[in-house]
Amino acid sequence: MSDDTDDTTSDASVLVVGGGPAGLSAALFTAKNGLETTVFDTDETWMHKAHLFNYLGIGSVGGSEFMATARQQVDDFGADRRQGEEVTGVSETDDGFAVETADGGYDADYVILATGANRDLAAELGCEFTDEDVVDVGVEMETSVDDLYATGAMVRVEEWQAAIAVGDGAAAALNILSKEKGERYHDFDVPADAERVFGEQLAE
Repeated sequence: MSDDTDDTTSDASVLVVGGGPAGLSAALFTAKNGLETTVFDTDETWMHKAHLFNYLGIGSVGGSEFMATARQQVDDFGADRRQGEEVTGVSETDDGFAVETADGGYDADYVILATGANRDLAAELGCEFTDEDVVDVGVEMETSVDDLYATGAMVRVEEWQAAIAVGDGAAAALNILSKEKGERYHDFDVPADAERVFGEQLAE
């Protein structure tokens, strides 16, 4: 979609732990670009207490309404969103990661942590932390554990904004896509892409 000449395919799988703005943003980018994507969402996001009018491009919208739209976007692009399924553990395996929930186990090549200010899973996986006790990541959001990403409030000291979290999720997803494609990847769409995807639903 971003590049009509790019026919690179990937069987990589991504598990996103957390269904707030950061997690759904990451899932949108990975699912939209053909990676098998599963999101575990316990619906504990602070967005349900919010009303957005500091988010560029949005005049005014309730936090729950924003979340409903975001979830629909992710669903429409084929992500497997496991609403209400809580992750109880994440571990490294020879081939990537294993995620455990009360309902079963899942394997993936990549894991994106988007659990707000709860950093327990990152600590259990041995991620490095900063002196301010947040998960240490670079601009690509990858932790000290290869192919494990942390986003949003996990990596910031009380700089918690929906707009920032969405950017973190996108950065993590784009880094994964770049790894899979073997080159820097940019998810850039043009009007023809929108027409192809949405067809008659495309707003005039």
